[in-house]
Amino acid sequence: MEIKSIDKPDDRRDFPRGHMEVVELPGLMFGRATFEPGWRWTESVKDIAGTDLCEADHRGYIVQGRLRVRMRDGSESELGPGDVFTVAPGHDAWVVGDEPCVALDFGGGAQEYAKS
Repeated sequence: MEIKSIDKPDDRRDFPRGHMEVVELPGLMFGRATFEPGWRWTESVKDIAGTDLCEADHRGYIVQGRLRVRMRDGSESELGPGDVFTVAPGHDAWVVGDEPCVALDFGGGAQEYAKS
């Protein structure tokens, strides 16, 4: 058994208008992302990642706030509190509204997120 607190993460990655805390356990890479109003992946993380779109594979849960996601093919969806989601590589995302969006990522997308 191994237990860690997200309040004492193994890694914290800061980027414009947000941050991600990451905890790594055997078989699990867990991230908690906080995106402030005005955050957009292509404006806040694109230069860090070095790709035109987010190429992480996300599986997660929205705790608060709203997030809009546009896939490479142009399809879009909006996520909100209580939504459990999968988002494949090749997407942009942005905060909708004036409330921060807090998302939990269980799918390994946190492993390389916002790392150069």
